[in-house]
Amino acid sequence: MEDDTIVCRCEEVTVEEIRKAIREGAVDVTGVKRRTRAGMGLCQGRTCEKIVTQVLARELQKPLSAFKQATVQAPVQPITFNLLAKASHD
Repeated sequence: MEDDTIVCRCEEVTVEEIRKAIREGAVDVTGVKRRTRAGMGLCQGRTCEKIVTQVLARELQKPLSAFKQATVQAPVQPITFNLLAKASHD
């Protein structure tokens, strides 16, 4: 896979950036995510996590089965101050 290939379209993360994250110590999908933001975009990794895992496996010379899914965070939705004020008075 070429270095300039975009893996995470949401955050525009390339293979080169993922390889750099691995050289800097990332050993799993969550580590790559923390260093590059791959998987933090709108799709939450549904599009790119598999490719990130493939790059990790190739670079670290490990089987795909050695990698777990990335840490999942609950979706956050913005709320208004008005709603917060009402909740604090209830």
